[in-house]
Amino acid sequence: MANTNLYAHLSAQGEPAIGQATAHKLPGAHPLAIPTVAGLFLLAHVLGIILFPRRADVISISFQVTAPLLAALACFLRRREGYAQGWCALALALIFWSAGLSINILELVGLPNPEPGPSISVLLAVLYGVPILFIVASPAAEALSVRVVDAALALALGALFFIHSFTFSSTGASNSSDVLNILAGFDAENLLIVLFAAIRFASSRDRQEREFFGALAVYALLYFLAAGYMNHAQHDTPYGGLTDLLIDVPFLFLMAKAAHANLGFRLNYSLSVRQERFVLAASPLMLPAMLLTVSAIVFRANPAWAIAGVAMATLGSGFRNVLTHMRNLEERDRLEQLAQIDTLTALPNRRCFDNRFRIEWSRAWRSRTALAVLMLDIDHFKMLNDGLGHAEGDRCLRAVADALGSCATRASDLVARYGGEEFVAILPSASPEQAMQFAELLGQTVHALNLPSPSPKGRVTISVGVGHAEHVEQVDPDTLLKAADDALYAAKHAGRNTQQIRLI
Repeated sequence: MANTNLYAHLSAQGEPAIGQATAHKLPGAHPLAIPTVAGLFLLAHVLGIILFPRRADVISISFQVTAPLLAALACFLRRREGYAQGWCALALALIFWSAGLSINILELVGLPNPEPGPSISVLLAVLYGVPILFIVASPAAEALSVRVVDAALALALGALFFIHSFTFSSTGASNSSDVLNILAGFDAENLLIVLFAAIRFASSRDRQEREFFGALAVYALLYFLAAGYMNHAQHDTPYGGLTDLLIDVPFLFLMAKAAHANLGFRLNYSLSVRQERFVLAASPLMLPAMLLTVSAIVFRANPAWAIAGVAMATLGSGFRNVLTHMRNLEERDRLEQLAQIDTLTALPNRRCFDNRFRIEWSRAWRSRTALAVLMLDIDHFKMLNDGLGHAEGDRCLRAVADALGSCATRASDLVARYGGEEFVAILPSASPEQAMQFAELLGQTVHALNLPSPSPKGRVTISVGVGHAEHVEQVDPDTLLKAADDALYAAKHAGRNTQQIRLI
């Protein structure tokens, strides 16, 4: 068959995600409607070849151009139901495929070919794979910089195929070993596409992504089988034979799956959690692996470009790993920061306080400076919770937390939520007088909020206990914390809405 390398294109890998794939149909449509359309398409193709044998070549290639366009339309319409980037990328790839093959019609009907040789058709054949390679190898959740690297690797793979294929096509060489060398590259890539798409399907949790990669995996398998047979068994056969129908099958299947046709089977397989994690960790290697594979295949015919492909795969993979690792470090820092923030009040939490207290204690011990710790809680908070409800109690906690946090004006001061309605503060290098002034400021600020409370005073107030160590080297941290706790107990015993201090 003429221009056989159009039947062995780049296709797609898959992107990790996981869920349940089920067969659906369009609302209100008969479950066999889409398969019937596909069957009628094949029947029309057969009748066209049989009834018009003199123009069977033009008729056959016209059907082969139309089939991927129908699949592209179905994929484009499917984008509205989820995983739009995948379906749109697949639709774009099918348009490239159809455009590349349609150039042959110009020659068959005797119109002038717009290109000197097969360069445009080869380019379109290569472009078929680039958007799919990118979409399946570069999850949308990745950072923009990582996706740029993925795009560069996909383009490098396409460029390597184009250079290799164009070298052969433009010379018109007919050496069987050269032909087999080119076909081996397409076969290897199509097979890898099947494998990667199947892995992505099995490791996909999101239902929409899983359906996409399930359809892609089966389509890629059908395409691999059809392309392999046409390229190796029928590459010298002219257009117009009944075997041309094999090329329709993968595209018609894809059209049916994109249209939610019930094809009578259900894909329902998933990996274990450990296998999922392995796939997610290894997925960035897919594009470089394909690039290395194709580079090895084309080395004999184009050693310089093969070496360039190996270099691109190595550098691209390494640079991608650097960017991913940087993002992971940033995410780790963000999570560590979130782990030290109280989710209700947005103040530092008990964990943050404990870490900061150890740091400030060590600093005060080395510099022989004073350290003050304040413990405070909301007076009659249980009464407020029981009387006004927990929702009002949460609002009270947030309002008090905002007020307390606004009082810490020095960078070294820390106000944190200790637990429940209890808060804590650290004042490095503060004198007893400064610590008491700060405690009074906290009480006045909360009192000024005028928050309603069923307590005897009718508004929300706080009691504050101050523990102060002039020479921390002479005591231990727990002693200072106990002094602050004892002072808080004394403040409550004194009638609440007051401040007490214990010096150690």
